[in-house]
Amino acid sequence: MQLRRILSLDGGGIRGLVTSRWLAGVDGALTAAGKPHIPGSFDLLAGSSTGGLIACGLALGRSPDVLAQLYLQRRHEIFPGIARRLWSRASRFFSDGPSAPRYDGRGLEAVLADVFGDARLGDCTIKTLVTSYDTINRKPVIFKSFKPEHADIRVRDVCRATAAAPTYFPAHPLRVEGRDCALIDGGIVANNPTACAIAEALRKDETVDCTRDLIVVSVGSGERTRTIDLRSAREWGALEWAVPIIDVLFDGNAESVDYIAQHVVGDAYYRLQTPLTIGLDDLDDVSDTNIAALEALARGYLAQAATQQMLRALAAKL
Repeated sequence: MQLRRILSLDGGGIRGLVTSRWLAGVDGALTAAGKPHIPGSFDLLAGSSTGGLIACGLALGRSPDVLAQLYLQRRHEIFPGIARRLWSRASRFFSDGPSAPRYDGRGLEAVLADVFGDARLGDCTIKTLVTSYDTINRKPVIFKSFKPEHADIRVRDVCRATAAAPTYFPAHPLRVEGRDCALIDGGIVANNPTACAIAEALRKDETVDCTRDLIVVSVGSGERTRTIDLRSAREWGALEWAVPIIDVLFDGNAESVDYIAQHVVGDAYYRLQTPLTIGLDDLDDVSDTNIAALEALARGYLAQAATQQMLRALAAKL
C-alpha cells in the first residue's frame, strides 16, 4: 500500500475557514494542470482538530468550497454567542462546577450529525488519518480509515473527538479498540499532523525514501502573532495560563513538525501558511468582522506571486 502523496491539515477552530479557502486554491491549481481534484490527487489525508473535520469531509466527497460554507453558515451553532453560553454554563453549574468548558458541545455535535450522518470512517474514499488524545489511558489515539478496528466508528464521533479542545469543549467519550476513552483535541498530539502522516507512509512501505518518493502538502490555518510579554510569562500562574497555554502548545508542536518535515522531505514539502496579520487567532471568534478578516487573509495569501508559483510547482509534481 503506497502512501506517498500526503495532504496534511492543521487545527485552528474557526480558522478552518482559511484552510478550506487555501485548499480551494490547491484544487484550482490541480484542475488547471489537468490533475484530479482533491482528494483524488493524494494517497493519504491527515487532519487534527478542525483539520480532521476537513480531512473527513474531503474523504467523503465534500469540496473545499462546500466545507468553507460549513464554517460560514454553521459557525454560530458550533460556537454560540454569549447569551447561549451563559445559559449553558448556568445549567451545567451543579453538574460540572464553576470551571466548566466554555461550550457544552451540543451545537458542534448537531452540526457534525447533519454533515456526516451515520457515515463510518471506513466509508472514506481516500485513506484518512485523524489525531486525538485519550486522557484515561494517557495515550494518543490515531484514527485510521484503513484500520479494520476503526472502520465502523462514526465519522461524526471521530470529528467530535479531534475537535474537543480543552477549556472549549468537553472530552468526548468513545470506545476504541475495546477501551473506554475520554478523547480530547488532536492538537494536543500534533496540531500539524504531517509527522504522523509521514510515519504512516514509512511504516506501510519500508522502501520509501523521504527525500525522493514523498510529496507532502501541509496546510495551516494562519500563524499566531499575538505575543505574551516577558512579565506575563514570568508572573502568570495556573489561572492565567489556563487558556493561553493551549494556544502555546498547539503553536509549538505545529512549528516543530514544520521544521522536521522541511528537513526530512526537502523540496517536495509544500507548506501553506502565513502570519495572522489580519484576523484574530482565537479558535472561536465567529464575529462578522473576524470572518471578513480571515477571508481577506486567505485571498491575499493565494494572490501572492510566490504562492501561485508554489501551487503550480506542486500541481506539476503531483
